[in-house]
Amino acid sequence: MARARNTKNPFFTLTPSPVFHLVSASPLTSLLFSPRKSPRNQTKFFALSTATTRTLSLFFLFLFFFTLVGSSILSFIPISRDSVSCSFISPSSPLSFPSRSTSNVLLASLSSGYSSNVNDEPGLAKSVMMPLPAQGVTGNVSKEEREFWAQPDGEGYKPCLDFSIKYRKASARISKEKRKFLVAVVSGGVNQQRNQIVDAVVIARILEVALVVPVLQVNLIWGDDSEFSDIFDVELFKRILQADVRIVSSLPSTHLMSRQSIEHQIPNDVSPFWIRTKFSRKLNEEGLLVLKGLASKLSKNLPPDLQKLRCKVAFHALRFAAPILELGNRLARRMWIEGPYIALHLRLEKDVWVRSGCLTGLGPEYDKIIAEVRESQPEYLTGRLNMSYTERRLAGLCPLNALEIARLLKALGAPRDARIYIAGGEPFGGTRALQPLMSEYQNLVTKDMLAREGELSPYLKKSSAMAAIDYVVSLSSNVFMPSHGGNMGRLMQGHRAYVGHWKCIKPNKRAMIPFYEDSSLSDTEFGSIVRMLHRKSKGKPEPRSNKRDRDVIAYPVPECMCKHSTPIF
Repeated sequence: MARARNTKNPFFTLTPSPVFHLVSASPLTSLLFSPRKSPRNQTKFFALSTATTRTLSLFFLFLFFFTLVGSSILSFIPISRDSVSCSFISPSSPLSFPSRSTSNVLLASLSSGYSSNVNDEPGLAKSVMMPLPAQGVTGNVSKEEREFWAQPDGEGYKPCLDFSIKYRKASARISKEKRKFLVAVVSGGVNQQRNQIVDAVVIARILEVALVVPVLQVNLIWGDDSEFSDIFDVELFKRILQADVRIVSSLPSTHLMSRQSIEHQIPNDVSPFWIRTKFSRKLNEEGLLVLKGLASKLSKNLPPDLQKLRCKVAFHALRFAAPILELGNRLARRMWIEGPYIALHLRLEKDVWVRSGCLTGLGPEYDKIIAEVRESQPEYLTGRLNMSYTERRLAGLCPLNALEIARLLKALGAPRDARIYIAGGEPFGGTRALQPLMSEYQNLVTKDMLAREGELSPYLKKSSAMAAIDYVVSLSSNVFMPSHGGNMGRLMQGHRAYVGHWKCIKPNKRAMIPFYEDSSLSDTEFGSIVRMLHRKSKGKPEPRSNKRDRDVIAYPVPECMCKHSTPIF
């Protein structure tokens, strides 16, 4: 793994030596810098010269000894990159782009919640993946267009992961655990893997065990055999969480067994009490627990400290590996340099249509292909098996197709010349699937179009890395919108809130679909209705506490974000 370069701080300034202040403040100063004596006082002055000479000699000897000892002490104090003040992060770094024009203040606010244990949180503020600055819209634009590009009011909410004293006291013991270990095997795409890794860290904390760096299961659908270190910065992962959970690269030889039982029968919505009751005895006897199938099994309603830990893992510890992050930021700059842009996460892949039980909108030929796959592999269909296609669509369970996305963007005020970054895999049906959107918005861009020759070559068969690149480019967009929710949509929603409440539009499919079917509505009437339906879905702070079972990673207010008594910016 590439190591971050240790660059010099361009803001380094020279300050007077503390020894100089000691000298200038001492009683000797008046003697050293006193006015010349008058001749009539020379006799008295020479009478004191011997004593004065001895005093000066002793003082300078003491001063030399003090300086020598001080220099020796300072030479043993390590200077770490992580100890540099947040306000001194170079704007040229791909990891420190500011949110709007206030990145330094935001980064400072990220560390403000750790004032009581800041020494235990190395580099926390700088570990967040930050977007490029949001760009203002200039020129002659309509009211609807200006409203579309406008960023929401963050209402003063800033990141604040202020763990309780009880949590911090327990950390001293838990972070040194060397007898009991948890191995988590995570599956799915990169964003599903991220959610499972977050849960694995929290479960390790609940059980007070050491966590082995999670194992990424080979993805059978996309054929991706990437390891943790291929996708994520494993050293940062360990460092950021070192005060919460002990993380090791591999099991010690004393815990390697020829047969290891794997726990995968975990019900939904399990609590910390259930986890301790279920697994504590096994851990005490065997010292090892292997978990598989963690997807969305841990309760969304955890104690405050564990909710904060979820945010700490999701937004700080799980940063992408340097090569992926650098390439993603490079592509984001190429979009950003030409002005504001929209990021659309289109869920139009073949497996999405199979799993959702919906029709593609591409005609009987394509729908037949999906139906045959679904019949041969019924386990892929997710929930609500007794619902027809029409019922699913009216319930908002189907992805928006390209035509519906185009109508939604137009209704919300997105200008026809808006540049749109398409995130997601190859749509089922290829170009035909995107044609309705392309006819309305010609400036569609993908990572393949942005990348220069050879830049994507290392990742062409690595779907997780390609999805991570999409995530980085989408994070810097002025507006983000998913067509079907999902793991990336939830992660992006929470991440954009955490770094400054960047605009994120969640299509209200259940409310919109009946109006899509009403051909009597004019474009103006349809637009007015759609804007009214989405007036609250624009990225403004939406407390998790407003609705039970919301994921704190998607809704970090109020557990992971709070209002400071003194406004930070």
